[in-house]
Amino acid sequence: MRRPLFYGWIVVAVTAVVVLVTAGVRSAPGAFILTMTEEPGWSTSAVSFAAAAGLVVFGLAGPLSGWLMGRVGVRAVVVASLLITGCALLATSLVREIWQLALTFGLISGLGTGLVASVLGPTIATRWFVERRGLVTGLLGASTSTGQLIFVPLLTGLAVVVGWRVGAVALGVLTLALILPVVLLVRGDPADVGLRPLGVRAGAIVKVRPPDRGIMGRATRTSDFWFLAGTFFVCGATSNGIVGQHFIPHAVDHGFTAVEASAALAFMGVFNFIGTIGSGWLTDRWDPRRLLLMYYAFRGVSLFFVPFIHDTVSIGLFAILFGLDYIATVPPTVALAADRFGRHNVGIVYGWIFAAHMIGAAGAAWAAGIVRDSVGDYAPAFVAAGWLAMLAAFAALFIKREQPETEVPGTVAA
Repeated sequence: MRRPLFYGWIVVAVTAVVVLVTAGVRSAPGAFILTMTEEPGWSTSAVSFAAAAGLVVFGLAGPLSGWLMGRVGVRAVVVASLLITGCALLATSLVREIWQLALTFGLISGLGTGLVASVLGPTIATRWFVERRGLVTGLLGASTSTGQLIFVPLLTGLAVVVGWRVGAVALGVLTLALILPVVLLVRGDPADVGLRPLGVRAGAIVKVRPPDRGIMGRATRTSDFWFLAGTFFVCGATSNGIVGQHFIPHAVDHGFTAVEASAALAFMGVFNFIGTIGSGWLTDRWDPRRLLLMYYAFRGVSLFFVPFIHDTVSIGLFAILFGLDYIATVPPTVALAADRFGRHNVGIVYGWIFAAHMIGAAGAAWAAGIVRDSVGDYAPAFVAAGWLAMLAAFAALFIKREQPETEVPGTVAA
């Protein structure tokens, strides 16, 4: 007899769509930046500051999300996220001043998307799966690259043809439309539908443990937390920050059209999808620290290549190289956080690690805009990002993999 579909896969499917659209919202500044700078008084550095403000709030919303999911439930947090994000995007289409852009497109949409971006995927993977946990983390991480694949060329085309304001409205309406399937289908825990996590043997007692009291106080007193946060800070700076926000205008500086550059970024998303799923599979089998060493070193080499992109072959080669590990760092970083601090603490601990990621992204996004306005070229910013990635590669080897405390025999922590 065929076994029925495990309900957790339905939750993963809906979650993947939510993460995909969230990625589309966060990639919008990179797609809109050229047309936004055509507004009176809106320079590259000013628009970059608005985007950076959103990235900071996006990251800091992660720990808040982990706390809220433990108290009001996963579904309620996701609905609130979609409502805030959709309304912020609709309001963005009406702004006329740069401070208004920073408020709506930056701070408010950053809060909305941040409530689901960092913690939702690891929470679903940890609660619903014992088997295939790394694979599920990779799948949900790959949804981010799929969002880039779909939305970057679409939003860039909309901005060029009918204006970035129409693109903001379309993205806002799509975000609000996701509320209904989330309400109908998403459940935060297998027990809500009478199930056990996938891979838990029959008869085992599933012990749902809340986060430990004072976990962040203990975590921040360890070097392992700071190595995880520091390497992920570099991950954000070298991915979402400089490439996600500035790759298109850099390519335009080198003779490409905005549509051609967005197509290359989308092509990058294809290989990111492959790389992130592969990273999840590898994380279930290899030491995550060695994976991070390879990923960051590979990223550094690809960033050194960026200033020399001038033709179709070189931009395509960069899209392949960088795409393979754009966010492949997520599954091993989540795994290390779970191994070191306990799976029941992942929501809070990884939330703060992800906050460091987005602070790095915000700093790089703003700094690259200043470099471009100051020297007329992005090359120094990309080279500096490459050296940061190399530093992170070796820092990853200093992270310890201590196992969390042993559970009571016959129980499974979720």
